[in-house]
Formats: sequence, structure tokens, C-alpha cells
Amino acid sequence: MVVNGGIVMKKGIVLNSQVSAVIANMGHFDLLGVGDAGMPVPAGIPKIDLAVTLGLPRFIPVVENVLAELEVQRIYLAEEIKTANPDQLAAIKQVYPGPVTFIPHAEMKRRLGDTKAFIRTGEATPFSNVLLESGVVF
Repeated sequence: MVVNGGIVMKKGIVLNSQVSAVIANMGHFDLLGVGDAGMPVPAGIPKIDLAVTLGLPRFIPVVENVLAELEVQRIYLAEEIKTANPDQLAAIKQVYPGPVTFIPHAEMKRRLGDTKAFIRTGEATPFSNVLLESGVVF
């Protein structure tokens, strides 16, 4: 792949160097957060800010990109997404057919403090946040 006259050496799907590094350093049961533009990130947790403007990039394409390289054994979603954003819930289930655990949004915000990083998108729909629990490939 050639970008801006240079050659991109990475063969994988994730080209963002910060996202790629976080994925490479994940261990079994580690958590990675991906979410909307408004999710508060606790102090001390690395925030990988992909947001360009409100709505860009969208949440689902970023989650799909991460799922292409990270082995995920479970995801955590806010309970509130079921009623406040059922279309986003359906989209999430389409890109991740595995186990889903629903937790209160307040609990999700608390658990962000346990993540390796939080990837911020430009998403502007309610409860568009997920915690990805890493699995193993063997």
C-alpha cells in the first residue's frame, strides 16, 4: 500500500499506530474501551482520540477495525442502550455475534478505569460505548 508517496509497511488491518500498539499489548481478560465523543475517560487511562468532528469517525467502523485484529471473548455494553439506542445495539450485535454482558452505564464508566486504553470516536448517539474483553487465539 502506498500512502502520500511512502510505503506503509504494516500488513494488518489497523493502521493507527496507537491502536495497533494497544492491541499488541493486550493480555487475556484485559479490557479495551471504544466509544462515543462524550464518554468521560478517567485520569491516567490513555485516550486514543480518533474524533475528527461530531459524527466522524462513526463508532461501528472503528469497532469493526479493532475486532479485525483483537481476539475478543466478551463485550460489555450499557444496559441503557437497549431502550435508548436499539439501532446501535443491533449494529453491534451484527459485527460481534459473541457473548454480550449488559451493565449499568455508571458501572461502565467506573470500569473504564480498568482498561488499557479508550478509543474515542466522533459518534454522537447515546450509549455508543463498548468494553472489549480480550481472549486468546489458542
